[in-house]
Amino acid sequence: MASHRLLQAFRSSKPAFGAWLTIPSTWVARTTAAASSNITWLVIDCEHGLIPLQPGASDIVAAVAGLGSNAPSVLVRIPATGPCADGSATWQIKYVLDAGAKGIIVPMVSTAAQARSVVAAARFPPKGNRGFGNPFTHLSWGLSPLEYLQQANDNIVVLTQVETRQACENIEELCTIDGLDGFFIGPYDLSLSLGFPPPNPDPHPEVEETLLSILDAAHKAGKKCAMFCTSGRQAAQRAEQGFDMINVTSDSGALTDGVRSQFATAAGEDTPQGGFGY
Repeated sequence: MASHRLLQAFRSSKPAFGAWLTIPSTWVARTTAAASSNITWLVIDCEHGLIPLQPGASDIVAAVAGLGSNAPSVLVRIPATGPCADGSATWQIKYVLDAGAKGIIVPMVSTAAQARSVVAAARFPPKGNRGFGNPFTHLSWGLSPLEYLQQANDNIVVLTQVETRQACENIEELCTIDGLDGFFIGPYDLSLSLGFPPPNPDPHPEVEETLLSILDAAHKAGKKCAMFCTSGRQAAQRAEQGFDMINVTSDSGALTDGVRSQFATAAGEDTPQGGFGY
C-alpha cells in the first residue's frame, strides 16, 4: 500500500507534528528527519526557503526516503503562489510529485478556481490531468510503477494555504473542492492581509478567532486543517484545539534556538524567550 506517516495520522485522527526545511542540504534534512520519532512529516520550503525546486527538492525527497519506510512523509511547498488557475503552476506540481513527494502545499490560494487547478495538476485522470511516466517516482514510495499509478490519487496529500482575506471569505466554497485534502494556515501573511501585525510569537486575538473559524469550517466539511507554529509550546496548544497537522519548528529556527540557548548557558545568562521568528 502507498500509505505514509502523515496519511496514517490523518486516517487515525491523531495530530501530526512536523518540521519545516529551509536549508538546501540533504544532510540537514536527514538529520532533522531522524531527530525524533514524533516527526511525522517534513515540508521542503521552495517558496521562502533557500531550497531550489530543481534539483534541491528531489534530492531531499530521496535522502529522507532512504531512511526507510518509517521515515517522515515529505511534502513540498512549491514557489508558485495563488494565481495559478490558468495552470501555470502545473509543471511545479508535476515536478515535485514526480520526484516522489508525498504531497504538496500551494501558497496563497484564495479562490475555488485556483484550488481546482491545484487538485487537477496533482491527480491522475479521471480525477485530474497529471501526466504519468517518470521512471523514478515509485522508488521513493517503495512501489512498482503500476502500483504507484493505481494508488497515488488516494495517497498524495494536497493542501492549499489560507493566508489572505479573500481565502477566509471564500472558505466555505473552498471546502467543497473535491480532491482537496485540506488547508494549511499561514499565520504571518494571513495576519498582514487582515490588517494585523504578524505573530510575535502568538497571533493577534482577532486573528486567532479567524484561525479557529477556518478550523471549524474545514472539519465540518471533512477536510484537514494544518497550522504553522514555531515552538513546541504553540504546537501543543494547537493540537489541543484540534488542528490535524502542526509545524513545530524549522531547521533554521531550531539551529538558531539551540545555539542561542547553549551560548547563553555558557555565559551564565538566562535563555532568551522566543519572540518573532520563523
